[in-house]
Amino acid sequence: MCGIIGYVGDDDETLSVLLDGLSNLEYRGYDSAGVAVGGDGLRVEKRAGQLDALETALDGDGGAFAGPVGIAHTRWSTHGPPTDANAHPHTDASGRVAVVHNGIIENYRDLRDELEADGVTFASETDTEVVPHLVAQELRRGRDPEAAVRATTDRLEGSYALAVVVAGTDALFAVRHDSPLVLGVGDGECFVASDVPAFLERTRDVVYLDDDEFVRLDAEGWTVTDAEGSVVDKDVRTVEWEAEQTGKSGYDHYMLKEIHEQPLSLRQCLSGRIDELDGRITVEELDDLSDHETVQFVACGTSYHAALYGAQLLRAAGVAANAYYAHEYATSPAPVSTADLVVGVTQSGETADTLSALREASRRGAETLALTNVVGSTAAREADHVLYIRAGPEIGVAATKTFSSQLIGVNLLTSHLTDRGVKRRRDFVDDLRGIANDVQAVLDESEAAAVVEEFVDSDAFFFLGRGLDYPVALEGALKFKEITYEHAEGFAAGELKHGPLALVTANTPIFAVITGEGEAARKTIGNVKEVEARDAPVVVVTDGVAEAGRYADHVLEIPTTDERLAPLLANVQLQLVAYHMAAHLDREIDKPRNLAKSVTVE
Repeated sequence: MCGIIGYVGDDDETLSVLLDGLSNLEYRGYDSAGVAVGGDGLRVEKRAGQLDALETALDGDGGAFAGPVGIAHTRWSTHGPPTDANAHPHTDASGRVAVVHNGIIENYRDLRDELEADGVTFASETDTEVVPHLVAQELRRGRDPEAAVRATTDRLEGSYALAVVVAGTDALFAVRHDSPLVLGVGDGECFVASDVPAFLERTRDVVYLDDDEFVRLDAEGWTVTDAEGSVVDKDVRTVEWEAEQTGKSGYDHYMLKEIHEQPLSLRQCLSGRIDELDGRITVEELDDLSDHETVQFVACGTSYHAALYGAQLLRAAGVAANAYYAHEYATSPAPVSTADLVVGVTQSGETADTLSALREASRRGAETLALTNVVGSTAAREADHVLYIRAGPEIGVAATKTFSSQLIGVNLLTSHLTDRGVKRRRDFVDDLRGIANDVQAVLDESEAAAVVEEFVDSDAFFFLGRGLDYPVALEGALKFKEITYEHAEGFAAGELKHGPLALVTANTPIFAVITGEGEAARKTIGNVKEVEARDAPVVVVTDGVAEAGRYADHVLEIPTTDERLAPLLANVQLQLVAYHMAAHLDREIDKPRNLAKSVTVE
């Protein structure tokens, strides 16, 4: 959720590097921001609100923030509201120690009571503030700064990514436990951050930290040690993204850019995984995956909708499969046996609930697979297997291109588990290979922008679907509510008459996803007639096969393709519906209120 950037390097560049890093992390969602620059002394500035409030506070005072080491933070509130006092960095009473933190210190109340009993006065309501006071306490006991930070983290319970600077020490100390941190290795400078885009403009060489690893950054470079203090040999990897890929490229919003990047993302996802000569689908990353009697998906949010879709695909192919909310699975786990494969679907690979579910599944003997976008993420490193969706960097908080690539990813997984590389029907392989062109056709021809103009003043918005269209209806409603702030709900079409029909009026537009010509399509058309009888306007998203457009006020068309792939195309139309409605309402599309890109707390 929150963003961390830390820097060791040129005194005169520290502040600008930190502010640029915070700007690059704005997509994660935040409500306050702050910086601390160290060296001989320690200077701290922080403000509630957007980054420009911090920059205004620093205006004309940048020279005072020169120094060889610094940390900065964008906060998403958990403990205490967004105020100047609650913003990070937090310091001890003397201003000698500054700390930024992502995660939650679960035993902070006990630690705070202990510190207050020793005479410490707290300046904020946050859990984080116990950390600088504990470090200062260890310094007073005679420990050096590195030992003081280590002793402090030994006392913390919960999840944390911490970056710490101490006045008089030209070094930065950082440690992670159940919250991501990555190092950036530059020419004469080093970085630590919660996500690669924070420093991508300055280096693409990165080191991914594992749980309970501790790093010291100073003028000599970087050193990673384990919990016992032993040096850990870490690989430096080169991120394939270019810094330009995280820009808007002329689009008004990152979300719109990423919607339009979907043809490229899908081609990347499928590259090398389809043998066009003999029609085989091969996924080398899964070659050593065992045979399984059952598959369980665990995920949250948008990824959960991809998991629902994947579970339906597998069941249709004869494999017992179910999807679970990761946060429910981790606390009340479903039965797991060694015959099970548990698939964690997570865009970032750092989603705390999904990581907990995967760890629980592994503890209980299941084989685990991470379906993720981020190379080197925690899920990718911890799972037994990993299948990358290769969507490229996604900056907008509302996931778009990663969802489409997740749908292709679970198609690849289904093919692998059920066919084991045998030749597929040529028409399916052809449709899979052509899915990127089909998405491009939707983007080029969509009338979503014109359709939504009619419904700007509506009371609520309902999204319906059956079968494989149902997860897409849920995702359409989620995207709509995320960025428009309007009430939207997704329903299994057959459930409408069991209660939700009471909410249908002439001012509640219905978006019905109807693909193919089977029983599901015919029955959904029946549901459309039910809402039309209540005077509700209907927008049908369809391939036209079942002639569902005859029963609609508006039609958003998609190309005809395999029934397993049609929901992906319908989803692109619903993404555009959500985007254009949010644009009409002048919403903050890339940074919807109260939301964050990577949810790293449970």
